[in-house]
Amino acid sequence: MTEPDPNGNVHRAAAVGYSPTAADHYVRGRPDYPPEVALWLRDTLGLREGQTVVDLGAGTGKFTRRLVETGASVIAVEPVAAMRAKLAAALPQVDVRDGAAQSMPLADASIDAVVCAQAFHWFANAAALAEIHRVLKPGGRFGLIWNLRDARVDWVARLDAIVNRVEGDTPRYYTGQWRAAFPFPGFGALQEAHFSVGHSGSPEDVIVARVKSTSFVAALPAAQQAQIEAEVRALIDAEPTLRGQATVTVPYETAAFVAVKQGEAAS
Repeated sequence: MTEPDPNGNVHRAAAVGYSPTAADHYVRGRPDYPPEVALWLRDTLGLREGQTVVDLGAGTGKFTRRLVETGASVIAVEPVAAMRAKLAAALPQVDVRDGAAQSMPLADASIDAVVCAQAFHWFANAAALAEIHRVLKPGGRFGLIWNLRDARVDWVARLDAIVNRVEGDTPRYYTGQWRAAFPFPGFGALQEAHFSVGHSGSPEDVIVARVKSTSFVAALPAAQQAQIEAEVRALIDAEPTLRGQATVTVPYETAAFVAVKQGEAAS
């Protein structure tokens, strides 16, 4: 799921890395979200029939499906054409729009909730938060959610080390730099929740394709991509819990946050 850099341009890792091929890897390699997220959307974000929610940096629609399930009307805003095409084909009932966090094609105070799934680290800056504040109704909710591999597991930590070595200047959730955008005028304090989830499937899908779906990996020259893939496959072959297995489970933690636009509660 992608968005611009602080200067309002799509970060090179996103613009290059989320090509049609990488979008395919994204669909295969990204985990779903835990069942508790449905309750979080209902009880914390207040999503239900009659509400309108924006999926900002919606990517291929991995999280958009969860928003549709709430019964709310969903607008998906995504700046990368390859991602929008995947989303529109998969979820024709969703209003898919070309836009960015700093410039959303939406009216003032028109939206009950804005949700960023796997995305806010791309645009954690004052311009984006001011725009999100603009489109939200008073009392509207801004939700942030990420799935991240649980590096407390040894082989996961080693996998992360392979990937993180080539991240360059790409914004990442795990660095915590996105938190510097808060507190922000007009929003209440961030409220935080954590859940656990496992992503099960073939090693090819849940490990190899997941790494290939990483924006800055997909943006590397072909030779460097091949080197990363070779290292990932070597890790799988060397790890007894992964080697030769038709199905494996990658452990993830889901981190969810919400900030409420200050003012009268939304109806």
